[in-house]
Amino acid sequence: MDKMYIRDLELFGFHGVFEAEKKLGQKFILSFELDLDLKTAGRTGDLTKSVHYGELCEKIEAEFIRENYDLIETVALNLADFILNEYNVISGAKVFLKKPWAPIKKHLDTVEIMVERRRHRAYIGLGSNVGDKEKYLEEAIEKISSENNINLRKKSSFIITKPWGYLDQEDFLNAVIEIDTILEADELMDLLLKFEEELNRERVIKWGPRTIDLDIIMYDEIISSNEKVILPHPRMHEREFVLRPLNEIAPYLMHPVLNKRIFTLLEELNTDN
Repeated sequence: MDKMYIRDLELFGFHGVFEAEKKLGQKFILSFELDLDLKTAGRTGDLTKSVHYGELCEKIEAEFIRENYDLIETVALNLADFILNEYNVISGAKVFLKKPWAPIKKHLDTVEIMVERRRHRAYIGLGSNVGDKEKYLEEAIEKISSENNINLRKKSSFIITKPWGYLDQEDFLNAVIEIDTILEADELMDLLLKFEEELNRERVIKWGPRTIDLDIIMYDEIISSNEKVILPHPRMHEREFVLRPLNEIAPYLMHPVLNKRIFTLLEELNTDN
């Protein structure tokens, strides 16, 4: 991946825990490491295929002074999010923030932190078998796609499927969506759980009836055993209601554990059944 570096941008701001910092302000020094593809701009001379770094610096300054924060961690994180949301061509951003006039009773040159944010590709499975199922799916998709840190890329058709695990319940309506997001997997999972609660999800019976079910099916090519969000979804290859809509929008997606494409997993599941 190509890189663009902006080093030692000096800005004056009013960030800090102490009242004097918010009243008098101080100098901050920022540097940035940006991941983006520079080949097209380099070969054609078309600036729209790259990032106008002068314009970017102006936007960073406006965002930097827009609000005052206690912690420089908050400042750096917000700037990283801002850059990725502002420029789709940037796939990753590191923000280095120095505070050379840190008000502590020690002799030091500077205090510096680094925050990194990246753009991720994720696939989310949706299901409902209570009430107006289609309405619940549409509302869930609207909530997800309306988030500032999420970009909806693809949406499968809605399919009717038989219940799985607990059979004494209505048929499900299922779908899968593809998104780009700068949220980490655990942040995305927290957001989905919040949306489930807002859409009246109740957890009474395992695999039982629900107004909405939102699962992260895959997140980049990450393999994780974190109990909060296991990646990829450990039963996705056993579930036609996941593979069918996923195959519709990403048939050549590779399962990072089984090393098989989605269309192959669907074919194998149908053969077994």
